Amino acid sequence: MRLLIIAALGSVLAAPAFAEDGPSDTVTIGVGALTVPRYEGASENIIIPVGAIRGTVSGVYFVTQGSALFVDLIPASGHRETKFILGPMAHLTLARTSNSRTRDPQIIALGKLDTAIELGGHVGIRRTGVITSDYDALTFDLAISHDVTGTHGSTIVTPSISYTTPLSEKLYVGVAVGADHVETGYARTYFGVTPTQAAASSLPTYTLGSGFKDVNFSLLGNASLTGDLRHGLSLFAVGNYEKLLGDFGRSPVVRDRNQWYGGLGLAYTF
Repeated sequence: MRLLIIAALGSVLAAPAFAEDGPSDTVTIGVGALTVPRYEGASENIIIPVGAIRGTVSGVYFVTQGSALFVDLIPASGHRETKFILGPMAHLTLARTSNSRTRDPQIIALGKLDTAIELGGHVGIRRTGVITSDYDALTFDLAISHDVTGTHGSTIVTPSISYTTPLSEKLYVGVAVGADHVETGYARTYFGVTPTQAAASSLPTYTLGSGFKDVNFSLLGNASLTGDLRHGLSLFAVGNYEKLLGDFGRSPVVRDRNQWYGGLGLAYTF
């Protein structure tokens, strides 16, 4: 759920340029509140504040999505086009780094984890002018990152597809679907239970390997409060459902393999 998560927050900030012939400099800042699981696999949610920023400067696009940053180094050239996407990305995995947030005593007994910093890149293709207008967009993206801190020491591959469209100059909606493939290090760090951890937590010993950890679906909406999404104040809403798959969903760490996320906030485009 690394991209769509909370992640949809970054997407709602990418309002379309309805009448522009080429790239122009713009910045959007958003703040809001999200309900998220206490940790991935938890049965309880917690409300957290969140912020995001996106912008295009000299043709270079950047956006934060939750705890991730994505940059697209290939400038757009117009409305209706097929555009390639290529650039660096960085992501923080914060799962089980705070006992007060985790709360579950058995999960806390497994041991607090360090923040993982994952660096990598993403590549994709976007087609605008697909179905509803010259400004809707269908995007395929593939992100690959590797933990450089040694917290889980493995690589994560995230394919995703999204469709976004303006319904008017005041309203923008989108849907997205994605999945996360993780290596053994990630799987065992966040979903495994070693014999030592089992003794401390009373959970059964559990080991697993690499594979697709989840599939996830997101809905998003962005409505202008000042009349035009290209500038001024707007209201956004996001929702995400994540299904933990296979051995990941069967882990004794997982209290509920169905994970729900949602949020509401305000954004301002300069």
